[in-house]
Amino acid sequence: MLSRSKSEALFAAALEHTPGGVNSPVRAFRAVGGNPFFVESAAGARLRTVDGDELLDYVGTWGPAILGHAHPKSIQAVKDAADRGTSFGVPNPAEVALAFRVKEFVPSVQKVRFCNSGTEACMSAIRLARGFTRRDKLVKFDGCYHGHADSLLVKAGSGALTLGNPDSAGVPADFAKHTLVLPFNDPEALKAIFASHGQELAAVIVEGVPANAGLYLPRPGFYELIARLCREHGALFILDEVMTGFRLAKGGAQERFGLTPDLSTFGKIIGGGLPVGAFGGRADVMDYLAPLGPVYQAGTLSGNPLAMAAGLAALDELAGSNGYARLETLGEQLEAGMVAAAKSVGVAVQWKRIGSMFCGYFTDRPVWNLADALHSDRGRFAKFFHGMLAAGIYLAPSQFEAGFISTAHTPADIETTVATAAKVLRGL
Repeated sequence: MLSRSKSEALFAAALEHTPGGVNSPVRAFRAVGGNPFFVESAAGARLRTVDGDELLDYVGTWGPAILGHAHPKSIQAVKDAADRGTSFGVPNPAEVALAFRVKEFVPSVQKVRFCNSGTEACMSAIRLARGFTRRDKLVKFDGCYHGHADSLLVKAGSGALTLGNPDSAGVPADFAKHTLVLPFNDPEALKAIFASHGQELAAVIVEGVPANAGLYLPRPGFYELIARLCREHGALFILDEVMTGFRLAKGGAQERFGLTPDLSTFGKIIGGGLPVGAFGGRADVMDYLAPLGPVYQAGTLSGNPLAMAAGLAALDELAGSNGYARLETLGEQLEAGMVAAAKSVGVAVQWKRIGSMFCGYFTDRPVWNLADALHSDRGRFAKFFHGMLAAGIYLAPSQFEAGFISTAHTPADIETTVATAAKVLRGL
């Protein structure tokens, strides 16, 4: 069992100073019960808690740690950048270098602008799409989370779903009324919304793979249908690659599925563990941004030299190594092992994986969208989560979050994880 005395004391203090004791809701363990642990340090695929326990980590700071924690090249890049100054408020060379690298990896991106978070990237891309098309309405899919901007917290995933409240107080109805929400993987609903509102739609936004209600995959042809309908009706296709960008492949989900979106949003990996966001796409659309165009977007810390340096180090390491092949191999090993473990003890689990992203749902029904995901037995998941955590393996503290493998994980780590899961599942 884990030691928790220092974590418990810190959480009690945090509750006095921070709403819910956390700075992002899903960290509060509300979906699984109990209180969160606090981390003192991290290296490779492991976290060390303030109580001295070591955990094998499959959260990876919610996706950015694709090389593992505290990768030496990323740390050195940040140190070198910090020696030159932590923020300038004027252009710096690393912005240009990272912009070039993003364009090199993602051919649909002709121009890119950096910001400070995935939320900001999605919010800005939608404002740009509305300004460019001179239309107001947006289509999103239920369970997909694109950050906490007002117009996007409508049937959202991630922490909003985990807390049992997929909308949010404080969002004016006048904002939300322009967001049209469809079930994911439903081509007929998509066709119908374009038939009825096609000339009013500024954009359709969708995650590279929906990974904020667990993880489920697009049916063949669904994303191609989105792209075609957008093209035919003059709307923009926005692919949210905040999670999938530079993780599923060098070119993200769009490389994996053969897509060419009009705009893409990024975050997480391109900051190498530091706060960052970006959005980019067609040059004619991007040139609608100020100072060239009428769509305003700005940020004092956008293009921060530390984040740019860390992002460059991460992308260069991925490009120069056999990282993606390694991640695929580890993902296949984990999937095969977890499916076999569940089957061996007679527990119904729908295992979903693409590349180094994964999720297991405790249900015997196939999972293709949010409605399917909600059939999962969340009580059983909570028991599984705590059983794994007690054995030193940290999974996301919610049924409705994806897990992540890093290049720092080893085949032996995967074997340990599978063996542990089999024991925990047997006791459910």
